[in-house]
Amino acid sequence: MDSSNHLPRPIRPLQRPVSYISRALTAASYPLLGIYYFLRHPAYYPLFASRLLPLTIISFLVYAILFTFAFLPQYAFLAIFHGWGAWVNAVVLVLGEGLVIIQGLFEGFFVDECRVDAFDATLIDKGLQSLVSPHRLLFLDAPNSVKKLGKPTTAAVYQPWSLIQIIELIACLPLNLIPYVGTPAFIIITGSRLGTFSQYRWYDLRGLTKKERKREIKSRSWEYIWFGTVAMLLELVPILSLFFLLTCSTGAALWAADIEHQARRPLTPVPAPVHAHAPPPSALAAVSIPEESQEYDPDEPPPPYVDNPV
Repeated sequence: MDSSNHLPRPIRPLQRPVSYISRALTAASYPLLGIYYFLRHPAYYPLFASRLLPLTIISFLVYAILFTFAFLPQYAFLAIFHGWGAWVNAVVLVLGEGLVIIQGLFEGFFVDECRVDAFDATLIDKGLQSLVSPHRLLFLDAPNSVKKLGKPTTAAVYQPWSLIQIIELIACLPLNLIPYVGTPAFIIITGSRLGTFSQYRWYDLRGLTKKERKREIKSRSWEYIWFGTVAMLLELVPILSLFFLLTCSTGAALWAADIEHQARRPLTPVPAPVHAHAPPPSALAAVSIPEESQEYDPDEPPPPYVDNPV
């Protein structure tokens, strides 16, 4: 029976929009929860320091060059159409250009391994070691989940490098030329693509086929839009964009762990209905059991043998 039927009649029309808002807010919270979780676990810090810190310095140089040489010309052009608000669109446009360069140069080749480690370590912390162990060596005696991670025994990809995604990002950059709605549209459209790839590693660990993966992505398409939108906003932050790549991976793993635990939770047994004409339990207890079916104490002598052919 639909649970919405139990709601008061005036509230029933709000059931669907409230559900959509709740699902969007829940999904959008996970990138932020990933930041909180990452900062509270110092064992994760070496993942950032070993590889992402040097790349963060390089990304700082990329953004410094873009803002020095590309910001003012683009701002002057946008000011013709946008007026005083042109600086917002110009900033987002330059950040998007920097993100294209960083993704094309670094993310697919140097950052993906760190994101896989952050994702797998989070699953282990959340009690899902059985999901990770078939796909990589684990040092079970290690003091924390990050140090438990050995070499992968199967292909380990957090997010497949996609030329289509980069082309889409470049194609959507002109949306920032549209006043007011262009910048939010750019962030949501590119973020929705980012969200669909956010749990690629989880689907891979579970061994889903391409068809099964598409089915699950479609069932969470609304949630992926808002997870990806928040992740996109974080990744547009200059200098810290690569750090947020890592924390968003942690947030995606926290989300996957919550879905896994919910799916594995045993269902509450439903008591069998009591029929009106059924005898009470006390009456059932009073029914005599045939002597042949009674159990005897093994220390007592066996019952006498009865030769009854019937």
